[in-house]
Amino acid sequence: PMTESALAIILHQLVFQGMFFAKNFFLSRKLGRPIRGTNREANISIVFFITFISLALFFAISGETLVTLSLISTQVAHAIGYLLMMASVVIAFASLWHLGDSWRVGVIEEQRTELVQNGIYRMSRNPYFLAYILIFAAYTVFLQNWVLAILALFGFSMIHGMIRREEAYLAEIHVEEYQRYKALVPRYLSIFKPWFPSSGK
Repeated sequence: PMTESALAIILHQLVFQGMFFAKNFFLSRKLGRPIRGTNREANISIVFFITFISLALFFAISGETLVTLSLISTQVAHAIGYLLMMASVVIAFASLWHLGDSWRVGVIEEQRTELVQNGIYRMSRNPYFLAYILIFAAYTVFLQNWVLAILALFGFSMIHGMIRREEAYLAEIHVEEYQRYKALVPRYLSIFKPWFPSSGK
């Protein structure tokens, strides 16, 4: 039977992945060229994301209690989970919107894009990756599941490595401009540090 938890995860993924695929489809058609890089790391990350989401759905539907950590009440866990899911959607939408034609899935070395520094990219250098981290946290708390918690830590480690490699690429392409941006905007998120003036890029 479809549980409330499973339905919430499915609806969340439909919105989240729907935005992703719509952006890829329309931007690829607009530019007339592929916008997705092909590398082993990207393929591994896709497999991991699918596995994490599939396991979350399995646990939500099965109601398996052996993997449950009842640290807080179900109502509180669901409230926090819903907030994190909503935050991930908002941040992902802002990421896709503000990146505009510079959006790429992975690194495509032969395509040089602008260094976007406006909108949500004034608060985070990697907001779309941050949205995925929030998904890990959302499903883990929502289901209070220790298996998902372990996988979420692995997922964060994997994302952090991907970000570090992408940063090295951006530093090589944009050089001083990226170093200035890096000094002003945190890797993940800052809600306390004042936004620097928009460069209009």
